[in-house]
Amino acid sequence: MISYSEAYKIIRDEVQKLKLYTEEVDLLGSLNRILAEDIFADTNLPPFDNSAMDGYAVKFNPSRKQWKMIGEISAGNFNLFTLDDDSAVLIMTGSKLPVNTSAVIAVEDVITENGFVKLAEGKIIKENQHIRKKGADLSEGVLALGKNQLITSNKISLLGASGKARVKVYRKLKFGVLATGDELVDIEGKISDDKIRGTNLYSIISAVNEFNMDAVNFGFVGDNKEKIKAKLSEAFNSDIDFLLTTGGVSVGKYDYLKELLIEFGIDIKFWKVKIKPGKPLVFGVWEKDDITKFVFGLPGNPVSSYLNFMIFIKPAVQELYGIKDNKTVKAELTEVVSKKDDKRNFLRGILEFNFEKGKYFVRAPEAQSSADMARLANANCLIVIEEERINPQKGEEVECIMI
Repeated sequence: MISYSEAYKIIRDEVQKLKLYTEEVDLLGSLNRILAEDIFADTNLPPFDNSAMDGYAVKFNPSRKQWKMIGEISAGNFNLFTLDDDSAVLIMTGSKLPVNTSAVIAVEDVITENGFVKLAEGKIIKENQHIRKKGADLSEGVLALGKNQLITSNKISLLGASGKARVKVYRKLKFGVLATGDELVDIEGKISDDKIRGTNLYSIISAVNEFNMDAVNFGFVGDNKEKIKAKLSEAFNSDIDFLLTTGGVSVGKYDYLKELLIEFGIDIKFWKVKIKPGKPLVFGVWEKDDITKFVFGLPGNPVSSYLNFMIFIKPAVQELYGIKDNKTVKAELTEVVSKKDDKRNFLRGILEFNFEKGKYFVRAPEAQSSADMARLANANCLIVIEEERINPQKGEEVECIMI
């Protein structure tokens, strides 16, 4: 049995060998995809000096308090005016400024009367106020967005402003998901005797989809060696990059999966990790004719399988794409946590930010069963308790992975 750090390093190093391919998609289709090219501004942003608010464009002169109105300019309807010390132009937000503009006075700071604009009592003007200068955001040719980052909605406008109607992104990886176990029925199936709903299949597929990768559903298979073998053959002959199975990797009489993986020529890199929950994890690599597939035999308990995806598979794939995960925070425990073993524990937790104190606080419900889906559903983080820490006390700082 190896440590969490050793297991993660093995997974990361193997996954890094995977070759990534790119494709071009429409700008709107690039949301939540991973950028595969550096984006450079093809124009100045903004492309011209413009007004930051509705107001009056003037030529700055600290001694002037009144100007004659000579016209107006709205966004997209530029008129050529040249300002002197005595003139002002009504200007709308985002509009291109007249020649000689060196200040914009907000509409609420003036009084207009008989074709003149007068500075209101108590108001002052500063040179260059309320002016957005050409290229102030980005200059033409400057890097706007670097590759290997997730394209979120706040990046779309910058891509559009850089003229990217089509965006080069990395192709999605394909994750096959297979659930094993005689006890499993589908979620619409009848619960009777010793049967349970096979929620793992849906949980892991959802985790893959949430990560915006492609999931291939290989369904359910009972603890029948030949049927499992047929499903594995189907998976290995498909175009998936990863096979994620749940169940059948422990030491029970009918836990065939590890044995069958070896029969299929899988190079088993490790079996069992010193973590809680999720210990009976199998990781292996299948290679044939220059094709590589990664295999994860996840535990059957729903919390364990989901946790292993979140702490091993997702971050290793993020590193492959060069994405830095920013969903880990430090938090203060609000109560004692019971932890007596020498494993790395991942506890479901409730994380809250206290604005008054300016930091995160976290608590862990007492029940931490690896089959407790209710606690998992109501958690918003995983509390990491390192191997050497025993019974962390209230007030101690812990690392939390947000989920």
